[in-house]
Amino acid sequence: MRIVIGSDHAGFPLKATIIDHIKSLGHEVTDVGSYDPDPVDFPDVAKNVTSTIIAGNADRGLLVCGTGVGASIAANKVKGIRAAVCHDVHSAHQSVEHDDVNVMCIGAQIVGAWLANDLVEAYLAAEFSTDEDFRRRVRKLAEMDGDR
Repeated sequence: MRIVIGSDHAGFPLKATIIDHIKSLGHEVTDVGSYDPDPVDFPDVAKNVTSTIIAGNADRGLLVCGTGVGASIAANKVKGIRAAVCHDVHSAHQSVEHDDVNVMCIGAQIVGAWLANDLVEAYLAAEFSTDEDFRRRVRKLAEMDGDR
């Protein structure tokens, strides 16, 4: 799977660990910044991640910031993106299985490297359910994108 990852300065230290783990799982990774611990605005990084997905150059994305919340808000502003903050393994896989999430957001100030790797593994292994209830709900989300 092709994964795009981005972080702000708060997520920068954890991002390297996550990238190594994604590669160890056999996935391709594109890092769209930030590339150092200097302050950067998370909406800019979210735009880099989401535009890569929308362009078809990545299958899923990851955003790492302080709490994951700001990154999630920014990513969800983009039509076609369904982003979720995930700080537990159940949410990491269920967000994909039930809601077809294509961007997972992690808070580097909330979780450590060990849990972040578990979250990423659960997220990347998950597949969108074929259950019609979940498919119908995600279609309704896509229709809401048209209201933008």
